[in-house]
Amino acid sequence: MAVVKSRQQDIDMLARLLRAEAEAEGEMGMLHVGAVGINRIRANCSDFTGIRTIPQMINQPHAFEALQHGMYYQKARDRERRLAQRVVNGERSWPAKFSLWYFRPGSYDNPGPCPPTWYNQPFVGRWKKHCFYEPTAEECASVYSTF
Repeated sequence: MAVVKSRQQDIDMLARLLRAEAEAEGEMGMLHVGAVGINRIRANCSDFTGIRTIPQMINQPHAFEALQHGMYYQKARDRERRLAQRVVNGERSWPAKFSLWYFRPGSYDNPGPCPPTWYNQPFVGRWKKHCFYEPTAEECASVYSTF
């Protein structure tokens, strides 16, 4: 059962984002990116107030660097569609379980250390080259009760 409404074109859009943002991080890395996106839709707090759909989440200004690169605009593949559907169905795990932000420090070939905070939110964990940050309950209690 889906935790956010989606049409096939939304799944394709999310699949393209997962691939463009985290293909090098493997399936789990792509699932983490997707979970952060779904959290942004469901939480309705912080920078994500009013974000209710997959297209709104993906097209939010400055939300995803991948939209500036060609890979995002390639056709969705079945593998990433399956991953996108899993996160739309509510699958999420640490460190993305409650995260609203992630970021890859340093360069692609030389990842740097994760800063202790990002957008004033605490670091909760790292998956390969990506650092994940979840809001405090004071900042966004709803992210902890969305599922």
